[in-house]
Amino acid sequence: MTLENRRLLRDAFGTFMTGVTVVTTLDGAGAPIGFTANSFSSVSLEPPLLLVSIAKTSSNYAWFVETKHFAVNVLAEGQKDVSNTFAKPSEDRFSSVQWQSGPHGSPIISSVSAWFDCSLHQVVDAGDHAILIGRVEAFDASGQSGLGYYRGSYFTPAQAGAALASGPAVVVSALIEQDGCVLLQDDGRGGLTLPTARVGAKGATAALQALIETAGVQAVPGFIYSVYEDVAAGQQHIAFLCPSTGGTPAKGGFVELVPNGFDDVTDPAMRIMLERLAEEARVGDYGIYFGNQNTGRVAPVAPKIEGKLR
Repeated sequence: MTLENRRLLRDAFGTFMTGVTVVTTLDGAGAPIGFTANSFSSVSLEPPLLLVSIAKTSSNYAWFVETKHFAVNVLAEGQKDVSNTFAKPSEDRFSSVQWQSGPHGSPIISSVSAWFDCSLHQVVDAGDHAILIGRVEAFDASGQSGLGYYRGSYFTPAQAGAALASGPAVVVSALIEQDGCVLLQDDGRGGLTLPTARVGAKGATAALQALIETAGVQAVPGFIYSVYEDVAAGQQHIAFLCPSTGGTPAKGGFVELVPNGFDDVTDPAMRIMLERLAEEARVGDYGIYFGNQNTGRVAPVAPKIEGKLR
C-alpha cells in the first residue's frame, strides 16, 4: 500500500470505538514487560479465549510469542497516564505504576476495570502483527468504567455522561461528519447552522438522537467535541462529533471541512468551532473545547502516541 493509503486505512480502522488495554508478561529474566493495545477482543466462552495483537516491530515481540502466560489489563477511564506510559519507549514502564503478580504470574496493574490472566493458547501470524490467543485461567472485574479510544483520541464515557446537564438552558448540536464534510442546515436567518436543538425533559442523549434521526443520514453519536457557555444567549452549548456512514440529508447538505469554508455560518462561536474541526480532521488530532462563546481552552483528548493504539 502507498503511504497515503496506509494512513487512510488507519483512519478507517480508527472509526471503530474500542477500549484500551495493557498486555503484560515476564521476560527471560523474570522482569515485567508490557505494551498498550486496543486490538483486544473476546473470542470464546467455551473454552474461554481472548485475543490481542502485537506488532512484529515491538521490542517485546519475541518474549510475547514465546511466553507461556500473559495478562490483559483493561484500563479504567482514569488511567490515560498508564496507557501513555506503556505506549512509549521506556527502560522500565512498571516503575511508575502499581502492580502485582496475577494467579499465574503475569503482572496485574492496580485499579484496572478488569484483568484476564491467560495461558498462551495459540500464536497466529498476521502480516506485520501476530495475534496472541489466550486461554483465560483467572479474571476479575472491578465495575469501573473502561477507558475508550476513538479516531486517535481517548474518551471516557462515564465522565462524559456525568458532565451532561439537562434543562431549558442546555442546547446540543450534532457535528455530523461524512467523507471530510459536515452537515449544515438553514438557520432561518439567511445563514447556515449545525443541526441544533434545545434539550428537553428526556435529556441530552435523546435530543441528540432525535437530531440524527431528523437529519435523515446514517450517523452514530460520538464523543463530546465542545462545551461552552453562550453568556449572551443564556445557554450551555454541547456539540457532539457524530460520524456518518452515508445517506442523503433530509434538509441542508454536506459542506467540505476546509479552513475559511464556513463564512455562511452566522453564529460566530459555531463558526470558530467548525474551523477548528477542519484543522483537527486534517491532521487527525482532536481536542475538546471548554469555555464560553469568546474564550476558552482546547484540551487534547490524547497526545500522539507511538505505541499500539490505532
